[in-house]
Formats: sequence, structure tokens, C-alpha cells
Amino acid sequence: MAGCAAFVLVGDSWWTLAVAAFMAVTFAQVALVMHDVAHRQVFRTRRSTEIVGRIVGNAGIGLGYGWWQDKHTRHHANPNHEELDPDVAPDILVWSQRQARASRGLARIIGRSQAFLFFPLLLLEGLNLHVAGIRALGKRSLKHRALEGALLFLHVTAYLAALFLVLPADKAVAFFVVHQALFGLYMGCIFAPNHKGMPTLTGDDRPDYLRRQVLTSRNVRGGVLTDLALGGLNYQIEHHLFPSMPTPNLRHAQVIVRAYCADIGVDYYETSLISSYREALKHLHHVGEPLRATDH
Repeated sequence: MAGCAAFVLVGDSWWTLAVAAFMAVTFAQVALVMHDVAHRQVFRTRRSTEIVGRIVGNAGIGLGYGWWQDKHTRHHANPNHEELDPDVAPDILVWSQRQARASRGLARIIGRSQAFLFFPLLLLEGLNLHVAGIRALGKRSLKHRALEGALLFLHVTAYLAALFLVLPADKAVAFFVVHQALFGLYMGCIFAPNHKGMPTLTGDDRPDYLRRQVLTSRNVRGGVLTDLALGGLNYQIEHHLFPSMPTPNLRHAQVIVRAYCADIGVDYYETSLISSYREALKHLHHVGEPLRATDH
């Protein structure tokens, strides 16, 4: 609400771009709330979870709840599995040298330099999330398509109407670009440390539940600010082991999980936020090596 009030009060001024940046952070934090709701950390019943999830996601920030929940559930079941985890399916980016060798078109071109292009491409991730939710409305497998579509339409209509009623066209377009670009960048920066650069699985390579979740996940060290900025997902190992555990409890569970992994000889990986980005980029650069080799 503070961001909406600031948007109206600042009005026709280029300072509105500062409001756009603030609202980008706000939208990402709301997305984290939707994430927790979808994992049933907030409500006991499925009905309450789905109602609030769609209000927060579809109507609140224009992110398709049904599409995202299906995708995220499959990710949790098989994290970093190249055939089963949609988050490491080859698209514009490739996540293994095997995917790189099989890539075609734009992915093959971008793959050569994807480590350098990763953060710039995240500026488009916000729009990608919105478009993916809208495209999913065409799939019969999506439940409550009419409701999801109506809520997304409500969000888009209210969002664009507010922009062009309060701001002249040039500032409205600038606000939209800054808001969506920084929203996508922030969302990418939240999720990139979790699994990117960690081991990937293929075929029938499916270890037991604990190893499948722990060995493919990375925790990020930090204090209260890190917890806030990453929405508690810096405790990614604990979140994957206990997805319905309320986020504030994950740091308490970490003590137990880390000790148990040490007892049974399972690698438990944790690093700083900056190191997590460095490792993800190093992995992306390594993955693109077969594509760079074809240039010679």
C-alpha cells in the first residue's frame, strides 16, 4: 500500500522511477508470500491455500498461480534432474554440456556467452513469468482456467490503467520498463543461488529422497538481512526437505539437518551469497564450452 500511495503522491515526476524500483522489490516479496502459501505453510486447507494463492499471485502481481504451482511442484519432486525438473529444462539457457551439444537456434547462440548474459537476461524474467502464466491458460490441464484468466485480466487492466491515468505516456512506459526489469532481476537473484551450479541428474539417476534434495541444493550463509532479501530460501536444503515447514522455522531445522548429514556422510553445502553467484556463473561458462569449441 505504501508503494501505491507513493506512486500517486509522486505523480508526474521522474522520481516515479524510484517508486518503480521500490515496487519491484515489493512485487518480489509478494511472490515469496505466494510461494509460502502454495507450499501450505500458511493455511491448513487446500481451499484456503488456493484462494489466497490466486488472489496474491494472479490478482496481486500478475503471476499465474496454477501454472507456477504445477511447475514448482515438479521441481521439488526432482530438483536439478535434466528430464524431470522444468527449472533446468533447456530453453534460452542450457544447464549441462549434454544440453549444450543438443541445443539449436537461439539457445546455441546465447549458450556460448551465457555466463556473461545471465544477469542481463534476468531483466526480462519478470515479463517471462507474466507471459508464461497467460500462455498456460490455453492448456486444458490447468485447473480453474476461467478464474485464473479473469484475475490476470483484472491485474493487467488495473496495472496499465493506473500507469496511464497517473503518468504521461513517456513516464508510464519508463515506469513499466524499470518496474518489470528490476522485478525480474530480483526474482532471478533470489532463485539463482539455490540450485544453479549444483550437480544435475539424468535418466534413472535418482538417489533417495534425502540425497536427492540435499546434494542438488545450496544454502546461503547470512544474517537477518539475507533471510529477508531471499525470503528464507537461503535455507534451501531445509526447505526442500520440509517444503511445508513455515519459513521462520527453517533456520532452527538447519542445526539438526546439518548435524544429521555429517553423521551419515552426506555433503551439506553452504556458501556466501556472492560465492553462490560466482559458482553459478562459473558453471554456466563451463556448460557453454562445447559451443565455444565449435567456433574454432
